[in-house]
Amino acid sequence: MSKQNRRGRTGRRPESGPSGGSGFWSAQRPPADAEQIANALMAAAMETAQGASAAAGRCATALAGRDPLTPQLEHGAHLAGQHIITRVFQNGWLPDDIHQAARRNLDEYAIGLLTDVIAAYMQPFAAASVDETWRAQLDDLDAVAWWSASAPHLGQWAAKQLLTPVEALTTVVQALALLIRLPRLELIRPLPGTAQPSTAAHHHVDEKILSRVRGLLAKAESTSFPEEAETLSAKAQELMTKYAVDRVLVDADTSVPDLPGAARIWLDTPYVDAKALLVDVVTKANRCRAIFSSAWGFMTIVGDDGDLEVVELLTTSLLVQATRAMIASGNQAERSADSRSRSYRKSFLIAYATRIGERLVTANETTIAKSADAQRLLPVLASHQLKVDTAFDTLFPAVRNRGVSIPNANGWDDGRAAADNAELGARRPIRK
Repeated sequence: MSKQNRRGRTGRRPESGPSGGSGFWSAQRPPADAEQIANALMAAAMETAQGASAAAGRCATALAGRDPLTPQLEHGAHLAGQHIITRVFQNGWLPDDIHQAARRNLDEYAIGLLTDVIAAYMQPFAAASVDETWRAQLDDLDAVAWWSASAPHLGQWAAKQLLTPVEALTTVVQALALLIRLPRLELIRPLPGTAQPSTAAHHHVDEKILSRVRGLLAKAESTSFPEEAETLSAKAQELMTKYAVDRVLVDADTSVPDLPGAARIWLDTPYVDAKALLVDVVTKANRCRAIFSSAWGFMTIVGDDGDLEVVELLTTSLLVQATRAMIASGNQAERSADSRSRSYRKSFLIAYATRIGERLVTANETTIAKSADAQRLLPVLASHQLKVDTAFDTLFPAVRNRGVSIPNANGWDDGRAAADNAELGARRPIRK
């Protein structure tokens, strides 16, 4: 598993007034021009991002006080939001990445506000010039311009949320502060306005197959009967394997281009390092490469789009199964308090991930060996891996490998045992 140091930051350092706060609102006369207001909001956001928690409220009070929101204030907020969100997108962040970071750091008001900022950013772009991944993420977030074009957004949003002008502007500053904190990432999908119709289409697994596999996995995850889960997952694996053999041969015969893409998978606390290891072994088994950002808790996966879909599907299922098995193991009456400790649970998940990786390698080898044309598959797979490795090295030229410690032997043993019972029904089919 690779890890990259990320140091880039957006925004700029504000000038300070005599009292140590930003000079934009420490003066006796608050700014009235929309551009000046935007600068004041961005300066307050910078202070907030640097740890001055009172800066947001101080700026909001100085700008609005007890008065209603003015058109200048609303326009200034719009300008500030669009200036910073544009820089963040240019720095490689996707709409879902921003949402994931926001839900880990902000309240529901700021999360909703950022969704609207994203929707406003997208308004000038024709759908044909927007990458498919962007469109899908915008749909998932329901990032649409719901407000009336006859009036500024901020006032309508504040009324909808029942917020006072000061509360609304405070939320604006807090949301912008998070955006300022976001580091520079690799640009893994084309920006809106730059996607070309000839290159925008992604190479997906057949949706009917994926839909059936999702349904089988959902039942496998929800049943309390291991035998039923095994049957459901075996059926899912059978579907994916049959699709695999058929598709790889068709692709090889027709020379269908399958260029590597990239995606990000966000992980929830606790035990993010252990969960990242699970994503990493699934990624390798599906002919992809991964890099872990521990500071923000996400994995960037490089591979062809069909493989990326299966990595996400399988890791989601295995994380559910791993967490359920870990909790069940820790709650067994015959076990000591050690089985409910953090060290036990982290060791459990690390062992689970390690054993899953071993099982996936075995499954890969078995699938290739049983193929009707195994010898023809090998050079196809080698060519595919070379393209993925080249794309990964281009995006991440400076990476370092890291390991994870195993603090609890009992957790390690129980995790491996649980992994032997895990369902691997979403195994990715072999593709070109």
